[in-house]
Amino acid sequence: MNDEAKSRNPLRKVTASLRALRERHEERHRPTGLGFAFADRVDYLDRETWDSVTSEGNLFLRRDVLRVLEQHGPENITPRYAMVFRGDKPAAILAAQIVSVTGEQLRREENVASGKDSSSLLRRALSPVAKVAGAKLRERILVAGNLLSWGFHGIAFARGEDPAEVWPGIAEALYRIRRAERLTGQTNFVLVKDLTEQQSGLETLRRFSYRPLETEPNMVLPIDPAWRNYDDYLTALDAKYRRNVKDQVKKLLNAGCTIEPLVDLAPHARRLHELYRAVQGNASVRLVTLGESSLPALARALGDDFRCTVVRRGDDILGFVTSLRDGSTAIAYYIGFDRAAAAEGLPIYLRLLHSTIGDAIAWRCERLSLGRTALEPKAALGAKPEPMTVWLRHRVPALNWMLRGILGAVPHEEAPQRNPFKSISAAAGN
Repeated sequence: MNDEAKSRNPLRKVTASLRALRERHEERHRPTGLGFAFADRVDYLDRETWDSVTSEGNLFLRRDVLRVLEQHGPENITPRYAMVFRGDKPAAILAAQIVSVTGEQLRREENVASGKDSSSLLRRALSPVAKVAGAKLRERILVAGNLLSWGFHGIAFARGEDPAEVWPGIAEALYRIRRAERLTGQTNFVLVKDLTEQQSGLETLRRFSYRPLETEPNMVLPIDPAWRNYDDYLTALDAKYRRNVKDQVKKLLNAGCTIEPLVDLAPHARRLHELYRAVQGNASVRLVTLGESSLPALARALGDDFRCTVVRRGDDILGFVTSLRDGSTAIAYYIGFDRAAAAEGLPIYLRLLHSTIGDAIAWRCERLSLGRTALEPKAALGAKPEPMTVWLRHRVPALNWMLRGILGAVPHEEAPQRNPFKSISAAAGN
């Protein structure tokens, strides 16, 4: 290549980049040709159509669960819903949330190392903006997904649809929701949360200026089909880990504690909420907080797909954990425990985690989803990391361009590698 060609090469790159930028801008502002139905409550939409798209799973898109979030969810969350149609046939459904946050919330979380959940990842993504705006920042974020859970819980595609062809419709639905919300306040950020490697067509989102941010992984324990009960899981552990579990049980028994199911949560709602807030408040100031009535209402809605286990000492509940059944996946959901009792050396948290393994096995689930906090103890259970990303964009093109660099520098915690199970040769010798 001669000197003149070399000098023109950077110019061609800039020209191509500007052309691609213009094409993406035009695509974002061009209707997809798909049809839409929008609603502020899930019951405003056609029930049969909604259920036909969600029939193959995703507990958090069930109408009874969404109804609980509408009636008992955090005060700073406003739900929004959309159906995407190809002609007369549904192509996808969307459950979104608008969350209101402040600069003070974001700044107060900056130095917290624990509790890396959805609220934490939002804080880390938006903290550079908060530093500039300070405590006066009042931000509204449109989230395609559920801030009270982890996982791909905001979008479902109809059977037979190619997600790559429908993602532009999802992007248009989010754009329309954001524009409509100008009546109640500006919404700058749009977030599509908790996408995994199983989702296809994600590169389509880049054309709409969404950029990925890798978060802490979801820790997932595969459930061996040979485990018929919790004792089978214990038998599969090597001697050191099994001894640790027995020591946990012994400590609790010696302290006069029992571990038992809690069927009716309503009479204990206040105590459960105290324990939940004790864990939540210690980790950081959360962007979203469950109300006292949330878990009892969720238990009523889910019936046999909901379990609660408590650690008692006398009449006092020292800790609780909830498990949810989402098809072949069990979810170790919200947990709470008395920190003063834990400071006595009582292994309440670990014992409660183990109880969710028993729930998953009893439900004959294939996997237990443990979330993305406390990675070390969950790895010690045998859980493996499942990578997750969120995709984020800002309504202002200049800030959206700056966000690309910010997101690339946001760190996340890596899961440790642990194998608590017997080796194949050792297991064969038993």
